[in-house]
Amino acid sequence: MMALPNQRKGERMYDTGSTTFMLICTMLVFLMTPGLAFFYGGLSRRKNVINTMLMCFGAIGLAGVIWIVAGWSFAYGGDGSNPFFGGFDQLLCLPVLGQVLQAAKGGGTDGAVYPQIINIAFQMAFAMITAAIVTGSLAGRGKFGAMATFLGIWLLVVYCPLAHMVWGGDGSFIGDILGALDFAGGDVVHISSGLTGLILCLMLGRRRGFGMVSYRPHNVPFVALGAGLLWFGWFGFNGGSEFKADAVAALAILNTVTASAAGLVSWLAIERVRTGKPTLVGASTGLVAGLVVVTPGAGFIEPWAALVMGLIVSPVCYFAISHLKVKFGYDDALDAFGCHGIGGILGGVLTGLFCVPELSWTGKGGLLYTGDPSLLISQVLGILVTVAIVLVLDLAIAFAVKALFHGKVRVEEADEALGLDASQHGESAYPSFSGLD
Repeated sequence: MMALPNQRKGERMYDTGSTTFMLICTMLVFLMTPGLAFFYGGLSRRKNVINTMLMCFGAIGLAGVIWIVAGWSFAYGGDGSNPFFGGFDQLLCLPVLGQVLQAAKGGGTDGAVYPQIINIAFQMAFAMITAAIVTGSLAGRGKFGAMATFLGIWLLVVYCPLAHMVWGGDGSFIGDILGALDFAGGDVVHISSGLTGLILCLMLGRRRGFGMVSYRPHNVPFVALGAGLLWFGWFGFNGGSEFKADAVAALAILNTVTASAAGLVSWLAIERVRTGKPTLVGASTGLVAGLVVVTPGAGFIEPWAALVMGLIVSPVCYFAISHLKVKFGYDDALDAFGCHGIGGILGGVLTGLFCVPELSWTGKGGLLYTGDPSLLISQVLGILVTVAIVLVLDLAIAFAVKALFHGKVRVEEADEALGLDASQHGESAYPSFSGLD
């Protein structure tokens, strides 16, 4: 066969199918954060919708800049010898030009299925959505500057090292040494963001009127639109985490559909029993909960297991949202912890039960297949280590940011009463509206 231009004899070109697949998956994951902005914006109060959505869009800009400057390097740089941290060799993504030029001259000379530069953008999108999820817990009362400062530090100090510990390959602490599986972000994305949201909402305190005023979603169609965009983007989130176009990627996508559908149906059934009225907000929340729970095991489990996971997650998250907040009195405004934190923990544990041995990265299968609790123990240990690391570092960052802002990380009471859209941004989502919020 005649060699293509720039292809040297004996050298392999990249797999164009997998390259295209990963480019599409990357774009799908980038879509998730604007989708989350609509989801959160619809759930918020009318006077805070712009602030709530801007928090998500702020995370896009913040994570994008930080990821190029140092985030990619901290998460995936280095030679793999450090189990907790990447390295400093990829700062500003300076080695990228050499990789691109080498690939242009010699095709797939690095032995990869697709150009590795795609991973930088793919993982950047993960950092964006993770930071944005955090903001759901603190809606309606946090200062934009204080929250941006916290998230900027958090991305470098918590998210990037945690990504390395789980997905850093051989020698990584959680993924290799502990042997915990996380296909697409149960530990790295959902548990870390949900727990961080809980810590921040405790630091900020309850919203004005919490427990006395009914905080109802102001725009239900926004909620449904956001859930739909998240659902669509999640196919890239889970499918792309196989990092090639193959049967496992297809399995991950099928499991994503299955679990989300089951979560939606399960949530509607709970609402019908509890309140007598199924709701669109409930359907959207159940859809997202199903997506969260399947993420840790999307490429490791059979579709029947994804169905079970989706059916289980909605009652668990519904209980966390409707009972735990009341019992303990924390104001997780848009239920980032109740949905992502709780759902992520449940998904990690269930992966230890349902993982097919032949699909496992470590060769260890789930308890239901092998009768061996080793993987389940590893999953629990990975979750506990994730919680411990996030908790300790979050508290340290929270106290540092609070000191930096002289204890004023929350808006003034009058500004909160007026609404953050007007008081903090000088904008109104509905300028012609003159009624009460």
